[in-house]
Amino acid sequence: MYAFIKQATVREKYRVELPSVSLALIIAEFLYKFHSFTLECVAFLATWYVVSFVVSRVDRLIVSARPERDVRA
Repeated sequence: MYAFIKQATVREKYRVELPSVSLALIIAEFLYKFHSFTLECVAFLATWYVVSFVVSRVDRLIVSARPERDVRA
């Protein structure tokens, strides 16, 4: 986690991780009722990982599909 925070840019954090953690938190709040904090925490972190993976892949597809801007000096 520390390495991610140090490596990721602010833009990447807002574009990928903020929606991911928000969606994972909503899913965990409504669906996970294990009556065990540890199990719910592990399930939340696993959900966050999967959602973050999907969001980052979709983000890369969108960014790569954009036409390159012609930057001339």
